[in-house]
Amino acid sequence: MAEIFYDDDADLSIIQGKKVAIVGYGSQGHAHAQNLRDSGVQVVIALKDGSKSAPKAQEDGFEVKNVADATEWADLIMILAPDQHQRSIYADSIKDKLTEGKTLAFAHGFNIRFGYIDAPEGVDVILVAPKAPGHTVRREYVAGRGIPDIIAVERDASGSAWDTALSYAKAIGGTRAGVIKTTFTEETETDLFGEQSVLCGGMSHLVQYGFETLTEAGYQPEIAYFEVLHELKLIVDLMWEGGIAKQRWSISDTAEYGDYVSGPRVIDPSVKENMKAVLADIQSGAFAKRFIDDQDNGATEFLALREKEQGHPIEATGKELRGLFAWKQQDSDYVEGSAAR
Repeated sequence: MAEIFYDDDADLSIIQGKKVAIVGYGSQGHAHAQNLRDSGVQVVIALKDGSKSAPKAQEDGFEVKNVADATEWADLIMILAPDQHQRSIYADSIKDKLTEGKTLAFAHGFNIRFGYIDAPEGVDVILVAPKAPGHTVRREYVAGRGIPDIIAVERDASGSAWDTALSYAKAIGGTRAGVIKTTFTEETETDLFGEQSVLCGGMSHLVQYGFETLTEAGYQPEIAYFEVLHELKLIVDLMWEGGIAKQRWSISDTAEYGDYVSGPRVIDPSVKENMKAVLADIQSGAFAKRFIDDQDNGATEFLALREKEQGHPIEATGKELRGLFAWKQQDSDYVEGSAAR
């Protein structure tokens, strides 16, 4: 059974007694920084000189330092830059300023798990990962709620790294919802697997194949779009609220019966075998190496794949169809009530 922690399990004063540098001011960066500040924590934003994010951070009332100066000043450095940039930021601006007693923090374990960053002895290495986009992390905090976090400690040099991780999670609102204890390895490997096999890779290609099957059979692209993409949010929201069981309880008997008899014909045992192969590539570091090597090569494969996928016919159909709606769909159209929380 997973270990779960709540507000009463965390001491906010620990992080309130530390100076925190947030490296990056994007989706997660702005949310962490603002939530920490509202929880009484001293925060600066660490950015490369000339960063386009600096004016936004300053407009939001934060002091901006370059990364090296911020690392020297801070007790805890939370790196929230994209995975592929963390290694160079660390080597160029953090490593030499990361003295004994400081804490190096991450919201995703990629660079630690695969050895792209190796922190010196005497430094705590922790992970605090909200399971939502940054704007949601901020919105829920402001509303007095929170987003579940997962926390991990890779190195407990001080003997109090777990207490620091819990305190940080409390300051950004995580313990309001619940914080699950994990490891850097578990967080990284399961996160990558979920993205690649189900949430992003699996889902997007399932939708594309469904669209192709219907349009190649002569059905209108607009109707195909509604049936395989537009309605997907309704189904996922039901699953989010109450699991697969609630989704099946909420749909028609015809849809539920079709789920049972036709689902396994599409997602057959070979899919699970393919998923195992994906997981093996993640565990071995093969995926990480392919991704980082490509990024170091100018992201040529990444950009070519992006261009190819953006050219899929479902994109043009969707753009045109959404523009013809008499209403402009918003999240609130679907998730008012329990799903909005």
